[in-house]
Amino acid sequence: MAKELLKGNEAFAEAAIRYGLEAYFGYPITPQSEALEHLARRMVEENRVFIQAESELGAINMVYGAACCGVRTMASTSGPGFSLMEEGLSYIAGSEVPAVVVNMQRGGPGLGNIQPSQSDYFLMTKSAGHGDFHPLVLAPASVQELIDMMGLAFDLAEKYRTLVLVAGDGSLGQMMESAELPPMQPFPRPRPDWAVSGAKGRKPHIITSLDLSPEGLERINLRLQAKLAEIQQHEIRWKEYETADAEILLVAYGTTGRICLSAMREARKQGLKVGLFRPQTLWPFPAARLHELAGQTRAMLVAEMNAGQMVEDVRLAVAGQTPVHFYGRLGGIVPLSDEILAEVKKL
Repeated sequence: MAKELLKGNEAFAEAAIRYGLEAYFGYPITPQSEALEHLARRMVEENRVFIQAESELGAINMVYGAACCGVRTMASTSGPGFSLMEEGLSYIAGSEVPAVVVNMQRGGPGLGNIQPSQSDYFLMTKSAGHGDFHPLVLAPASVQELIDMMGLAFDLAEKYRTLVLVAGDGSLGQMMESAELPPMQPFPRPRPDWAVSGAKGRKPHIITSLDLSPEGLERINLRLQAKLAEIQQHEIRWKEYETADAEILLVAYGTTGRICLSAMREARKQGLKVGLFRPQTLWPFPAARLHELAGQTRAMLVAEMNAGQMVEDVRLAVAGQTPVHFYGRLGGIVPLSDEILAEVKKL
């Protein structure tokens, strides 16, 4: 299909429809409300389910219910709403049903503001709800990647029967770029054999996250951990630029990764051997490749729109092989490429 000028929020919403989204449940919150507005119109046009819930609490539990029925389902939100969804996210993980949630991060803590931020990194990769689980977290850096990762998110969610998060931010949701939408996939899709679909003529399918027996719950957790280990083995993604001879390696994801790419290119023009490593999965984190690169660089500079969160995973991956420095902006301030370049020159 031809490229169009698309806004990030509307692009991922339309992409989700074309990748077979059957049911959307959400609640408006800036800076992703355009997605909900787009879906309110288009899902009805396509004769699919759209519900604006009374809150994010209601929305995520509706997603849970639809996911139990084998429906391709999702929600989208921003930081305060994502916080409210955490109990439901844990239920989804514990029940091993596939679901997708897009989080367009904004400044916090509290209500904060509506400007872009990356301060939900810990929330998405370390907690995302109580219990021993990790969601798979994708990190696009452009409108085109955002579109493409919607299809990937649904595929991975269903392949592993797991929760997949798409980690955007206010900049990515609000920016307009030339991008290409996918063709419309066949609809409706067949229901998986594990889904709750009515038990006439067969034994009931029981989907629950409750097991009052410690031994039984341990078995469930061990199965989940085995699944997470398989995801770690097969689903790590990243992009790297000019790393072959890099003496200084920038590490950043999403919008900050784009800014660092501009800083890297300017540094190269000035004769500085700078490279960039951009994780596309925040969990599982591409630690092994970063560990390899640490052995050939003089220093790393991690840039984030927060007080320093992903930098902890970078330091764990590097394991002391090379110094890891940090540069962050807070409260919804987006760093400029000149700022990154200045930090590189200090190193």
